[in-house]
Amino acid sequence: MRLIGEDGAALGIMSSRDAMKIATDRDLDLVKIAPTATPPVCRLMDYGKFRYEQAQKEKEARRNQHIVEIKEIRLSSTIDVHDFNFKLNNAIRFLKDGDKVKVSVRFHGRELVHANLGEKQLLKFAEGCAELASIEKPPKLEGRRMFMFLTPKAK
Repeated sequence: MRLIGEDGAALGIMSSRDAMKIATDRDLDLVKIAPTATPPVCRLMDYGKFRYEQAQKEKEARRNQHIVEIKEIRLSSTIDVHDFNFKLNNAIRFLKDGDKVKVSVRFHGRELVHANLGEKQLLKFAEGCAELASIEKPPKLEGRRMFMFLTPKAK
C-alpha cells in the first residue's frame, strides 16, 4: 500500500504490516483514503482529532446558514385599503428577513365567478413589493384559491 505521512508527504509503498508498525510507533491511526486504487492509499493521522475538526466545521456552517421559510399571507378579493396595506407591510417585513412569501386569495361562494378581481389584488400586492421582491410563480387558480409566490431579490 502507498503510505502518506501526517504532514502530507509520501512515505512510499510498503506492506500493511510495516505501515501499521509505523502508525503505532508514532501513536497515530492508519486510515484508508483510496481503497480501490492500485496500490491502496493510506494516511497516518489522529482520526479522533480529524472527526472533531470535521464536526466543528459542520457546526460553523450550520450556524452561518439561513433557512428560508415560506410565510403565507391571505387576502380576499374584497379586501379594504387599510387591511391590504397592513398585510403588505407584513410581507415587506418577511421579505427583508429573507423569507419567501406565498400570497393567496380564497374565493367564497359566487366570488369564484370573478376570479379576475383576485388576480388584480395579487398583482397589486406584487407591485407593492416590487422593489424588494420578484414574482417566482405568477397568480394561479387551484380550486377555490388563487396564489402566487414572491421571493426576495438578491442584495
